[in-house]
Amino acid sequence: MACVVFLAPPLRAQAPQQVPPKELVIASEGARPPYNYLDSNNELAGFEIDLGRLLCARMKLQCRFVTQDWDGLTPGLLNRQYDAIMAAMEITDEAKEKIAFSKPYIRMPSAFVASAQSDIKDTTPAGLKGRSIGVESGGAHQNYLDDLYKQSEIRPYATLEEAILDLAEGRLDLVIGDKDALSDFLKTRKEGQCCKIVADAPHDAAYFGNGVGVGLRKEDVALTMMFDKAIDETMADGSFAKLQSKYFDYKIN
Repeated sequence: MACVVFLAPPLRAQAPQQVPPKELVIASEGARPPYNYLDSNNELAGFEIDLGRLLCARMKLQCRFVTQDWDGLTPGLLNRQYDAIMAAMEITDEAKEKIAFSKPYIRMPSAFVASAQSDIKDTTPAGLKGRSIGVESGGAHQNYLDDLYKQSEIRPYATLEEAILDLAEGRLDLVIGDKDALSDFLKTRKEGQCCKIVADAPHDAAYFGNGVGVGLRKEDVALTMMFDKAIDETMADGSFAKLQSKYFDYKIN
């Protein structure tokens, strides 16, 4: 009598997921206030440092922050000198070739600035037909204007500051730029009294990217998922908004 042997199918290999370390080391540059900077005691401080502590508490992990210059951030992560990066690092296709990212925690809005006496309210392409708009040359904002505001007069400047100063002199109708840079100029410079933010520009990822996220090693899948969950929780329960209001008077996500 023939003996029939049934062979069990081979077990499917499971991709290993690293267990997050009990102490998480997070690197930041300490050179971009208010996101990250060095305080009077030469210690890392700023929005991202406070957010990092908040996220670590959610993940029930001990966290330690270290400084690293910008050019060394990604190499240091890959060389396992630390476990994560929180340094206003944009989520770009180029960056994702080397490292992974959490979901974004910052999507910095762009904004239009006009003179303090301006009655401009409609900043759509149709609403700004025939208007002159200053912009820092060669960047995402110029590309955005060139493609969408074809009936406006686009005037590129070497720096955003030069554009705002011309706006103050009445040589422009508006200036577009990152809202944080514009807000800082209006608040801290005497010339900033000339002008006001009249509207945010719609966030278009094709021009302005996918935001800022936590930089992580690609193999650290479990840790990436933990950061994503912690970010979602802080957004949902209002703790992100509370922290945001400490540093900004507008939404950054």
